[in-house]
Amino acid sequence: MESRNSNGKVPLISKIAYGFGDVGCNFSWMFVSNFLMIFYTDVFGISMAAVSALMLFSRFWDAINDPIVGGLTDKTKSRWGRYRPWLLIAAPITAFLLVMTFWARPDWSQGAKILYMVITYCLLVLGYTCVNIPYGTLCGAMTQDIDERAKINTSRSVAAMIAIGVLNIITVPLINKFGSHDAKTGYLTVAILYGGIFAACHFFCFAKTKEAVVVPEKEKISIKVQLKAVMQNRPYILALIGQVLFGFTLYGRNADILYYFTYVEENASYYTTYSMCIIIPSIIGAACFQPVFRKLNNKGRTASIFALLTGISMLALFFFNVKEAPIAFYALSGITQFFFSGFNTAIYAIIPDCVEYGEWKTGLRNDGFQYAFVSLGNKIGMAIGTALLAGLLGKYGYVANQAQNAQVLAIMKHAFTTIPGALWIVTAVVLFFYRLNKKRYNEIMEDLKNGKRG
Repeated sequence: MESRNSNGKVPLISKIAYGFGDVGCNFSWMFVSNFLMIFYTDVFGISMAAVSALMLFSRFWDAINDPIVGGLTDKTKSRWGRYRPWLLIAAPITAFLLVMTFWARPDWSQGAKILYMVITYCLLVLGYTCVNIPYGTLCGAMTQDIDERAKINTSRSVAAMIAIGVLNIITVPLINKFGSHDAKTGYLTVAILYGGIFAACHFFCFAKTKEAVVVPEKEKISIKVQLKAVMQNRPYILALIGQVLFGFTLYGRNADILYYFTYVEENASYYTTYSMCIIIPSIIGAACFQPVFRKLNNKGRTASIFALLTGISMLALFFFNVKEAPIAFYALSGITQFFFSGFNTAIYAIIPDCVEYGEWKTGLRNDGFQYAFVSLGNKIGMAIGTALLAGLLGKYGYVANQAQNAQVLAIMKHAFTTIPGALWIVTAVVLFFYRLNKKRYNEIMEDLKNGKRG
């Protein structure tokens, strides 16, 4: 293994372009994460039980296609590299699938609605996998310099936080504007707009990035052998557990957030105000990853500290609401987002370093395969979080577009504060045991250059 770029430095335009890739990802996936569940129940007219079942079923689908896509990206050969061609081809297809997913037909029978939901959602997830796995793996192929990777992931996270902030601020007003007479038209129009942004951002990422790490040709390796190698990679296992917990807390809470403001706070427009209050803290928090990492020299410990402080802030948020204490509520929301953004940067910066550790430990380098399981772990967490939320809301009597009973409101409140808060603290404990620090990583890189193994 060698690098075409001897000093490991990545041009600024490439870092910016890589960041734009995550802008595109978030205009697709965070739109799905934050709005799809309430779209299914309150606009499409699909039952909570069916939505909950879909979230669980789709993860079996992911368990099949994520490792396959990861393996295929590692085997891809083209003049553009292994990972970049996937952005060019899969992004426009996924954009189309996003639009079809938000094409509601509330007049259909419940059976037809569920069938359409299952087909379009599973295809969307597959399309997103074909973009996100090669996109995430691309960072490790751009350089092997640990500091440059930190900068690339900081660019990614800052861009993502800006995108998420903008998306959260404008989405509800856009849906209301385009769907003033019909909510389903509003959702469809916004999906078309965001699909276009998704594709354009990945085209830019494709055009301005370069794969500098050259991986030697190797014989075909079975999935069993690759799994055995992964199980020997302790830093990667910790990162994978962190991703499962991350997916559970983030996406479970995101699925709940619009329900929380609509039914607990009784005003969906508060969501826009909330989003405006957290956008600046989220950008600053993402940018703070690098100075904290330079101090600790350990990305896992950095992620652990950010996760702990996120959890504490989120637990404190339980005691406040918009109506009675708006300043405290929005201030704590900003603080929570600040710490979350630092964690978000750190957790993704860990993965490329684990690839080199695995190569040093086992002699096997499988970037795409490893990132596929990170993606799968994140989606499993997402499935459990969203399915559990939907299942509990349905069990305790959720009725779309109506005043909710006390039990349903309590579930929405805890899903927004105490449950994710406690899980963030668990995540902090797990990642505290990550020991691949900067000094050890550089020693491993020196061993790899000299042909040595662990």
